[in-house]
Amino acid sequence: MNDQIHSDGSDHEHGALGDAEYAEFMELAAQEGFDPEEVEGAIGAAGHGPLPVLAVVGRPNVGKSTLVNRIIGRREAVVQDKPGVTRDRVSYEAEWAGRRFKVVDTGGWEQDVLGLDASVAAQAEYAISTADAVVFVVDATVGATDTDEAVVRLLRKAKKPVVLCANKVDGQSGEADATALWSLGLGEPHPVSSLHGRGTGDMLDAVLEALPEAPAQTFGTALGGPRRIALIGRPNVGKSSLLNKVANEDRVVVNELAGTTRDPVDELIELGGVTWKFIDTAGIRRKVHLQEGADYYASLRTAAAVEKAEVAVILIDSSESISVQDQRIVTMAVEAGRAVVLAFNKWDTLDDERRYYLEREIDTELAQVAWAPRVNVSAVTGRHMEKLVPAIETAIEGWETRVPTGRLNAFLGEIVASHPHPVRGGKQPRILFGTQAGTKPPRFVLFASGFLEHGYRRFVERRLREEFGFEGTPLHISVRVREKRGRKK
Repeated sequence: MNDQIHSDGSDHEHGALGDAEYAEFMELAAQEGFDPEEVEGAIGAAGHGPLPVLAVVGRPNVGKSTLVNRIIGRREAVVQDKPGVTRDRVSYEAEWAGRRFKVVDTGGWEQDVLGLDASVAAQAEYAISTADAVVFVVDATVGATDTDEAVVRLLRKAKKPVVLCANKVDGQSGEADATALWSLGLGEPHPVSSLHGRGTGDMLDAVLEALPEAPAQTFGTALGGPRRIALIGRPNVGKSSLLNKVANEDRVVVNELAGTTRDPVDELIELGGVTWKFIDTAGIRRKVHLQEGADYYASLRTAAAVEKAEVAVILIDSSESISVQDQRIVTMAVEAGRAVVLAFNKWDTLDDERRYYLEREIDTELAQVAWAPRVNVSAVTGRHMEKLVPAIETAIEGWETRVPTGRLNAFLGEIVASHPHPVRGGKQPRILFGTQAGTKPPRFVLFASGFLEHGYRRFVERRLREEFGFEGTPLHISVRVREKRGRKK
């Protein structure tokens, strides 16, 4: 399942390229005037597979978002959302001392609906469960609160490496406040001022020691274990009913405890003669006075399930208009790099007028996943359930597809000749060559003579799909521009 393993059975540090292909590619890059280290870095960045994940957790107003901005080295729009609106998961790529990792910001999840302590614990539990290491941020000027103690208990239970950040230590006078946090039992508190940058370097050194060089695979097995399918969608869309229908029995998929972030039980189900592992994301009991809170916890459950899965089957209620929450869930699956299947439930209840308007909604609201296989099903009657497995298999095939470098460059040459990039500022940038550095999902690196506009990149992606398929999978395309100083005379 590791996309660093190649057809010859050997391991490589240069993405999905074999030794001979890599040598040939580097020779091509040198002929075009690219610096070898830059090319190796580009292939490594695109072919790395999943990066180690660092979760930044802590109660609200301790400076988590400021610390995340400090770690990633730039200010991002990390803001508090309106009460009752579920916030999307926010993650960024960061680099320290030459090592790259992903930072997940859990700031701003404050929800008064189910109580502050409950919501902090829920977002912390999700973040901890999907991370390789954790930075636990505590306000040193306030000291450890009951909410902090609750998060500490979660951290101990999870047994993940933890770096304790004593934030808001702006000078020597605050060192004593940081020392007092030894009492939490998480080891040495690192005094930091995320606002001014004081102490963040030492803390990041500790983070690198805690993070693995490469994260453990969170889906599948190397020897052909069951493929992992996340059945996701907004609350009350019919996930439990669909899971019971495909299993041909009532499985225990509904969790009675309001506020539980996710069901720990995955379902092994045989479909089409193949055993699949369905990761359940149903199980939210919606009560009127807990409606907003339930949506909030449903978002955490969905994100956790997607992280564990290979394929996201997104269930949408076709009897209702496609909602913003539906679109958020689609975006979450795409950004996580998972294969995607769209399942429109309650299809048997639609009249001709609703079907007409639904098709229009799909064309406009879900245009970003026009490449995803689609099935129209009924979880109640079992209509078209037999089409679900072929759609999942199609998505997995696209997700694992790799185009050899020689064939890709022949294709890119045809694109450049037939549809050159528009002239901008008297210059016409050109794709020189490229390679597919990884799979799951397919990741491409294109090397160009100048900046490629977003519209042209979309055109290239569309042509890649037309030529090579890639049905059911997002594509990651990065572009490296040749520096003038590197050009051969």
